[in-house]
Amino acid sequence: HVHLVESGGGLVQAGGSLRLSCTWSESTISPLAVAWFRQTPGREHEFQAGISWKGGEIYYADSVKGRFTISRDNAKKTAYLYMNTLKPEDTAVYYCAATQIVTRWSSQDEYDYWGQGTQVTVSP
Repeated sequence: HVHLVESGGGLVQAGGSLRLSCTWSESTISPLAVAWFRQTPGREHEFQAGISWKGGEIYYADSVKGRFTISRDNAKKTAYLYMNTLKPEDTAVYYCAATQIVTRWSSQDEYDYWGQGTQVTVSP
């Protein structure tokens, strides 16, 4: 089992930036692909970005291309989501998700492990 913990959410004004972190527990399960999703009330998890174990594959949702950057540091067992030029519509709970093998990065069903989420609120 892999335990994921997100941090870095908070309240920011439109146009501002945040960095989210996702740290995973010590695990013999590897490699791990990591993705970030977000969720607003009444909606399913929406894919934001994904990164493969060594970072050779990176994917973004069209809505965040050019504004969000995903990265990872396997030595620190941490993945990051740098969010710039934030908009009020980016307000959501952001989740880190992980799995060993992923084919459809944007599908929440692909991921076996999820964090508890961190709230991001962007004020106008």
